[in-house]
Amino acid sequence: MEKIYQGKTKDVYSLGKNEILLQFKDDVTGENGVFDPGANTVGLRIEGAGRSGLKMTTFFFNKLNSLNIPTHFIASDLDKVTMTVKEAEVLGKGLEVICRYRAVGSFLRRYAAYCEEGQALDSFVEVTIKDDERGDPVISDDALAMLGILNREQYTELKELTKMICGIVKEELAKKDLELYDIKLEFGHDKATGELILIDEISGGNMRVYKDGKYVAPLELEKLFLS
Repeated sequence: MEKIYQGKTKDVYSLGKNEILLQFKDDVTGENGVFDPGANTVGLRIEGAGRSGLKMTTFFFNKLNSLNIPTHFIASDLDKVTMTVKEAEVLGKGLEVICRYRAVGSFLRRYAAYCEEGQALDSFVEVTIKDDERGDPVISDDALAMLGILNREQYTELKELTKMICGIVKEELAKKDLELYDIKLEFGHDKATGELILIDEISGGNMRVYKDGKYVAPLELEKLFLS
């Protein structure tokens, strides 16, 4: 295998024939030793986080694939903590798409003058640029189009797919009395077909979930959800 990228929470290897191997790590994003799914730096290392993330990711990608929602998922190996996926081309130089159901995190920090912590939001979708140096700035649909990153039709497709996927995740979590506050997704174009597909992962490491009004940490979330 050829290592082609070393990420914050995963290392990426080429398998050839438009297939990629993702090696999940125990590093999670955050600041000052506190986990934060919206942070752009590795904040701490939690033993078992990689396997925990892969277990949840496998569940959700299998669910989405069964519903014919386009993803990059092919298979996973929990023992090796790896996932085999279709090779995809990222949007621009990398975008993150956040769907918010409650006002927390960076949304609350930005708009606290207009909302209260935990205030309900109507599946609010926002896009940020993956750019550590500039703090992953939020970008509007107008700017995406003007900068040649996504045209209007592509943005609409991205937004609709995000709401659909996050709605499914939210419903599955609710079955275990868990409430999704926000979730961060990534998308790309299937290198073989050009289709817009969900990439990366769906796990406690890229979402905020609460139970009975209390935040649930990623490893605890996996245990509660998959028990």
